[in-house]
Amino acid sequence: MKNLSIIYWSGTGNTQKMAAAVAEGARQEGVNVRILTVAEASKEDVLAADAVALGCPSMGCEVLEETEMEPFVESLESEGLSGKPVVLFGSFDWGDGQWMQDWMERMEKMGARLLAEGLTVQNTPDEEGLALCRELGAKLASV
Repeated sequence: MKNLSIIYWSGTGNTQKMAAAVAEGARQEGVNVRILTVAEASKEDVLAADAVALGCPSMGCEVLEETEMEPFVESLESEGLSGKPVVLFGSFDWGDGQWMQDWMERMEKMGARLLAEGLTVQNTPDEEGLALCRELGAKLASV
């Protein structure tokens, strides 16, 4: 059975809701899913998984959350993600999504195989946003 890791950081609960919907979509495909906050996660949760979803909202001037998610992503840079299937997701309130574009580029430079454009939802995900999250989870599980 495939093993997927969904690792996220959420300040207001919006990205947490997205992570739960990504997990729901993946589980419908009959795979084993571990959903972890970034504080609970380790590099091994990424490296040992068959595929990974990472979620973080836009913070400050369109950057990743700086005390937990940024150091976690930095820790992956030393490992490289050679061909690892990855999807990215997160919520935002302002800006134009540049943080997601930057994050996607960064993950590709690490060798990750991005399966889709980073999924962004403005503020609290509505049913349409949650459906997109479930679709993203199903896509991740189908690899």
